[in-house]
Amino acid sequence: MLQSLLADQPRAAPFAQLLVGTETADDAAVWQVDENTCIIATTDFFMPMVDDPRDFGRIAATNAISDVYAMGGKPVMALAILGMPIDKLAPETIRDILAGGASVCAEAGIPVAGGHSIDAPEPIYGLAVIGICRPEDLKRNSGAREGDALILTKGIGVGVYSAAIKRGALPESAYREMMASVTLLNRIGTDLAVEASVHAVTDVTGFGLLGHGLEMARGAGVSLSIRWDAIPFLAEAERLVREGFATGASERNWASYGAEVTLPAAFEPWHRKLLTDPQTSGGLLVACEASEADRLVARIREAGYPLAARIGEVGPGPSGVRVS
Repeated sequence: MLQSLLADQPRAAPFAQLLVGTETADDAAVWQVDENTCIIATTDFFMPMVDDPRDFGRIAATNAISDVYAMGGKPVMALAILGMPIDKLAPETIRDILAGGASVCAEAGIPVAGGHSIDAPEPIYGLAVIGICRPEDLKRNSGAREGDALILTKGIGVGVYSAAIKRGALPESAYREMMASVTLLNRIGTDLAVEASVHAVTDVTGFGLLGHGLEMARGAGVSLSIRWDAIPFLAEAERLVREGFATGASERNWASYGAEVTLPAAFEPWHRKLLTDPQTSGGLLVACEASEADRLVARIREAGYPLAARIGEVGPGPSGVRVS
């Protein structure tokens, strides 16, 4: 649907300083100001996925800031995007949402410098985030090279957990695990930007691991090979998806791009639902020189991402993803 909506939009090619636009479905727009500075701009917002308003604010803010980190940038400020049914929600609830987002921005070292709010039928919250980077440190999703290794920095399963939350079936321990993951800033992306061995980065969010992997493959004209047994998952994800907990978005994801994915013949539907599981504030998918992959995984884990793992490799085109 998104591809069809954007199909007739004018291309941004005439703007030479626009280094990253919509061409490769990358994580943020990038404008080069001068030979030393690029401006990164992104926005993200959504409706609540948890009941606690402060937690909702924290998740939404972490998710929005992630796009800057995925480009290899450093966030510098944010603007709040707020839509609230003011006749249905208590003012203190709205304040808690804003406070949750502001706490994450403070952790990232940036101010919430303004924003815009409207009266809306359903709660909506997010951020527009501005970041900076040096032109040589910019990491697109389209830079993967044949022979690269693939690294994933966080576990998969947030969508499955959110489906269980809606039916009151997520254990408290799993909720805490999920919150630890979705509020963990992807600031490791800024560190990876200065690594010459890192060729491409994207964050794994609503289109799932397969969807964002496909964007990387299409942008670079390569294929990705992912090993199922190497993918990190949240602790309860497999049990819950086998019990029927999955989002509708998981099925829509598969319907939109399944023709470009090759799965093992023995795969059951629940395997696929985890691979298409939409992630809110997910991890980074990194393509890097194979010889440096183990060192980078160790560095990422030491930086506070315990589930980081090497999950596959990059092969020649045509574009697509194969799971083994």
